[in-house]
Amino acid sequence: MDKIIDGEGRILGRISTHAAKMLLNGDSVMIINAEKIVISGHLKDIVAKYKQRVEFKDKANPEHSPYVSRRPDLFVKRVVRGMLPYRRPKGKDAYKRLRVYMGVPEGITATDATDIKKAEEVYDDIMTIKTLAEKLGYKGA
Repeated sequence: MDKIIDGEGRILGRISTHAAKMLLNGDSVMIINAEKIVISGHLKDIVAKYKQRVEFKDKANPEHSPYVSRRPDLFVKRVVRGMLPYRRPKGKDAYKRLRVYMGVPEGITATDATDIKKAEEVYDDIMTIKTLAEKLGYKGA
């Protein structure tokens, strides 16, 4: 059975931990509205941190450098992957059960979503994943 998490206005780290826990328990997880998930913290610090990650290149062989996606849905998927033991069989199986979408796909309604109360806390400085992706160079479709 699919567990659906609506990311609109929710904090990225809180959603990711809940999704990772559900995946490790054997559930399939679908995160919708990935571009509307927020990151809390000072806006300049957030952008500087991720810009540094995106621009990192291995000096000896730049092709072997880590790839950080600028697309909001893949960005969120990568954050969840960081909370899974994805190099082990259990983590690989869990990661395969994760689906992340920008917006709401057809056949799914936002009312079916699992409610995560702790992810709703409000902070002063927040930035949506879409805004961060655009500052990192995402052009959008």
